Amino acid sequence: AQTAGLSEEDVLTGMEAIDSFRSLSLDAELADADDGYSLADTLGQPETRYETVIAREAVKPCLHRLPEREQHILYLRFFRDMTQTRIAEELGISQMHVSRLITRSCRDIRNQVEADPRTEQAPVAA
Repeated sequence: AQTAGLSEEDVLTGMEAIDSFRSLSLDAELADADDGYSLADTLGQPETRYETVIAREAVKPCLHRLPEREQHILYLRFFRDMTQTRIAEELGISQMHVSRLITRSCRDIRNQVEADPRTEQAPVAA
């Protein structure tokens, strides 16, 4: 401190600042931990449903491009959890036709999502 013409406090602050540039291993035991607790133990965990959010966001614009009837059928099937038979009865069409429409709609949405370079290759639930 004397040689540099600084106060001892300034030198100690500088020495602390130099130490702040040293990285720690995530596996290093924390200083106050007696049980082997490491820095990695303090980090958050990956979100398990994150991929679902990505898939839903990728599918949204594709759903809006479907004809209204197909949007309604997918809504009844996947959000109201109705069977194909029940959907067919409600719409006055055959169960086989409902099945074809669901299959075609899901395939079209999947193809659109996979072809769109702005979306990641997120899985689309069929």
